[in-house]
Amino acid sequence: MKGILDRICRSELIRITPVVFAALAGYNHLMSRILNEVLSANRTYSETFGEKGQLALPPARRFAILTCMDARLDPAKFAGLQEGDAHVIRNAGGRASPDVIRSLVISHKLLGTREWFVIHHTNCGMELFTGRTLSNLLEQSLETANLTVDGWVDAGQGPGSAAGRQIDWLEFHDARAAVVDDVRTIRSHPLVPQGLPIYGYLYDVATGKLEEVPEATKIGAALEG
Repeated sequence: MKGILDRICRSELIRITPVVFAALAGYNHLMSRILNEVLSANRTYSETFGEKGQLALPPARRFAILTCMDARLDPAKFAGLQEGDAHVIRNAGGRASPDVIRSLVISHKLLGTREWFVIHHTNCGMELFTGRTLSNLLEQSLETANLTVDGWVDAGQGPGSAAGRQIDWLEFHDARAAVVDDVRTIRSHPLVPQGLPIYGYLYDVATGKLEEVPEATKIGAALEG
């Protein structure tokens, strides 16, 4: 930490006050704790890794899941997965973005998956903002904003960036409708085989249950021929 502060001081880009020093030191301490926890967990995991090192590259159960990055979702548990079973693709909201399409096409064409799931969830953070709101917050600062009873409030001092206005944040206000939209997006892509089924589901964060979104699954149904 001292080395980092020395370099900052020499750069003359920021005046190190006691408040700034405390903030930087606290951030470093937090990151070090998390880093140590992750590395410790990995050491324990690798000690009993055993035959998992011999797993084949293609997923053994030949399916892929697209779902949200929300920390409350654990696809390995709610879908009964072991290492090597399936591809799991995650992003904010579990949206069928161009990069997700890229991954799914590779998953099928080169690695043999034959069925795909689109799984969104209840109480999703993507329902709590609009693209305009997020872009406005980013213009004010790049620090984490706070959600209050009056909406999102930026807590940073700046500078921010207007680059967020060039991004489609893919927010939504109806999780079920978003599942339908994403299955439709994948189903209609010219690089997705018509004979590959795509299932639409909603995960309930209060119960851990998967609930089918029938309209989505209907749209994603495999076509004969």
